[in-house]
Amino acid sequence: MSVPAQTWLWIAQRASAAVLALAVSVHLVTVIYAVRGGLTAADIIARLQGNVAWLGFYSVFVLAAAVHAPIGVRTILAESLPRAPRLADAAGGVLMIVILAGGFRAILGLYGAG
Repeated sequence: MSVPAQTWLWIAQRASAAVLALAVSVHLVTVIYAVRGGLTAADIIARLQGNVAWLGFYSVFVLAAAVHAPIGVRTILAESLPRAPRLADAAGGVLMIVILAGGFRAILGLYGAG
């Protein structure tokens, strides 16, 4: 892989890590606050449905995970299997598709569209 391509992957992984750090923090603080306030899982889901802000938040969360994890897996495989760079690329691509499909299926399920 070319140096510019590796640089862009590095930047994308670091940027997605920053987004994930913020998203995970917001998610955990919100869930802890809601549970301590006496809300059940059903109450929380009911409040999420129809709330476009949370739909956007969780969509960004899924997109960040779908960028971050596959780049990391691809890098590990590329370093572990230096003679199979296409396998590393393919595994990263498959993981990205799985995260996107699973993440957006979960989001659509929460928002009543799935």
